[in-house]
Amino acid sequence: HVVVTGRTLSKCETSAELIRARGVKALALRCDVKSKDDLQSIIDGTIKEFGRLDILVNNAQEVSRGPIAELTDEQMNGNWISGPLATQRLMKMAYPHLKESKGTVINMCSSVMKRWDMSSYGLYGAVKAATQQLTRAAACEWGQDGIRVNAIMPHAKSPALAGWIKANPVEAEHFQKSIPMGYVGECEEDIGAFVALMCADGARYLTGQTVGLDGGQAF
Repeated sequence: HVVVTGRTLSKCETSAELIRARGVKALALRCDVKSKDDLQSIIDGTIKEFGRLDILVNNAQEVSRGPIAELTDEQMNGNWISGPLATQRLMKMAYPHLKESKGTVINMCSSVMKRWDMSSYGLYGAVKAATQQLTRAAACEWGQDGIRVNAIMPHAKSPALAGWIKANPVEAEHFQKSIPMGYVGECEEDIGAFVALMCADGARYLTGQTVGLDGGQAF
C-alpha cells in the first residue's frame, strides 16, 4: 500500500487513483516538505490509515541554479529546507515506526554531485551531497535497529527533466549523448523497479550506499 504526498493534493489524488487501479490501497495526503507540521501530519496520517510504516522515500527537492556569486539567501534556505533538512526531519519522525517494522529508507540524490562542470549547479550539488551524507550516517546509526538506508542518483523521464530539456536544449542534447546506454530511464521500469528491489529481502545486506541509476553516465 502506498501513501502519495505533495504540495498539490489533486496531483496526489491522480497518482493514488492510478495505484488503486492496480489493486493496491493508496492514500493521498497534502504535504509541503518545508513545513515541519506537514511532515508530521503525513507520518500520523499513514499510521492512522495503515497502522505501520515499512518504506520511506524522500523525493522532494526545491532546485535553484545559478552562479555561486548570484545565489540569494532565500534560494540557499529554500533548497536546504526542502532537501536535507526535510529529509532529516522525516527520517527522524519515521524512525520509531521503521524500527518496529525493520523498514527501509530511500533518499533521492543526483548525479549532479559528479558533474564534470559544476558551473551553476553548486547549490543543487551541495544539498544533494548533504542528503548523501545523511544517508550514510543514518545507515551507520540505525543498522543495529534493522533499518536500511540507501540513496539513488536517477536519470528519469520526469516532468522536471522535461522542463530542463526544453529550457536547455543544447546542454540536454550533450547530456543524453553522454549516457552509455543511450537513453534516459523510464520512471517505473528503470527507476521504480530498482527501488522496489532495494526495499526487498533480496537486498537485505545493502545499506549506506548511493547507487547511480543513470545508464552508466556517472560511473
